[in-house]
Amino acid sequence: MPQGKASRVWVIMGVCGCGKSTVGTGLAEKLGCEYIEADTYHSDANVAKMRSGQPLTDDDRWPWLDSLAARIKQSRERNEDLVVGCSALKVAYRHRLSGGELTYTSEASPIVFLWLKVSEEVLKRRMDARKDHFMPSSLIKSQFATLEVDQYIVPMDSERDGAEVVKEAFQFAQQLDERTVISSRL
Repeated sequence: MPQGKASRVWVIMGVCGCGKSTVGTGLAEKLGCEYIEADTYHSDANVAKMRSGQPLTDDDRWPWLDSLAARIKQSRERNEDLVVGCSALKVAYRHRLSGGELTYTSEASPIVFLWLKVSEEVLKRRMDARKDHFMPSSLIKSQFATLEVDQYIVPMDSERDGAEVVKEAFQFAQQLDERTVISSRL
């Protein structure tokens, strides 16, 4: 990271199967920073519940979100960029992850949520093709039912090839960083 530049956390968010891991790892590589997969922060009980086809409740999610928020805070305290792949479906979840900073799309914002938009039909095909993930395609509808869209997320079409989405995300990151530098000089 260039000297004097504040760190930024990029949360690649969306429903299961939207491409969070693909886009997140690709963006982290281009930014030269660490990528963390939120699924690895789930408790064994949460994984077992999802594997059995039961959607998580808010009470299931709070400890998981708190552990992710602590990791995000750690990166920010170290002034390190970070990319996180996390569903972050509800406004309250994003608020929790951001440490209560609700202006997370402004140039000066330390956390940005990139929402990977994709249709249920495309998700079903992707989920049915996945063999190495605990989340069954039967939970797609509950994911869409939980998703809350607000003005603080940046939508990106994720029905395209993953490399195209990574390219768009990286271009957005560069543009946001350029605007941050310009506004800090004013």
